[in-house]
Amino acid sequence: MTGIKSGVYMKKNFRHEWKYLISYGEFEALKPRLHPYFKLDSNAVNGEYVIRSLYFDDYFNSAYEEKDMGVYFRKKYRIRIYNYSDSSIKLERKIKNDKYIYKEAAGLTRDEVYKILEGDIDFLLQKDNNLLKEFYFECVSNVMRPRVIVDYDRTPYILDEGTVRVTFDKKVRAAVGGFDIFDKDLPILNALPADKLIMEVKYTEFLPQLVRDLCPPATSEFTAASKYVLCCDKTAYLNGSDNYVDERYII
Repeated sequence: MTGIKSGVYMKKNFRHEWKYLISYGEFEALKPRLHPYFKLDSNAVNGEYVIRSLYFDDYFNSAYEEKDMGVYFRKKYRIRIYNYSDSSIKLERKIKNDKYIYKEAAGLTRDEVYKILEGDIDFLLQKDNNLLKEFYFECVSNVMRPRVIVDYDRTPYILDEGTVRVTFDKKVRAAVGGFDIFDKDLPILNALPADKLIMEVKYTEFLPQLVRDLCPPATSEFTAASKYVLCCDKTAYLNGSDNYVDERYII
């Protein structure tokens, strides 16, 4: 794996991440229990914001297959924006090591995103950022290309003790018809049943008992899939095969 050693990352900024699939009724019941202890993320407008992520995968769909098989150590790359805006654009690499999560990010401009979509990625080598350079080598050596756009509406709660975040991701959907992440009018395909949403509990230090008491029963834990996998499955028919590579993105 280019530039990544499992042991290095787990010595510093790691976090735990628990996922649950819950109903909207459960969500409404949880909100008044959260309010005495949690505050809404200051970035949320009217209690939520839209997250849009363009995920990348290699020729063999390794990110998808490794997640599906439950591989112990894996990674995936995405470009992420909020509310379809170009005010904050980040290339992110999310690393999973057993039950721990580590995430890195590097800033991009709107023009740079379009260059990446056009396969014009040589500029990444000129950047003073290792993540951008490693992304370049992944694209060249592993034929990594855009795979799917994932959208959802997030309601984020924060608890300072234990650096805990509890988020509720609603209306998980795949945007189709192109990879222009700034086009908010892309058609969408819903990836979850209309009555379900994803609850995520993230923490880096410890999980207070009051948060443990809020979590759904262990039998509800949503571990078999991810938003990326759900949206890949929903759009698989568009690709025609499991190992699909769009020739427009071959450098």
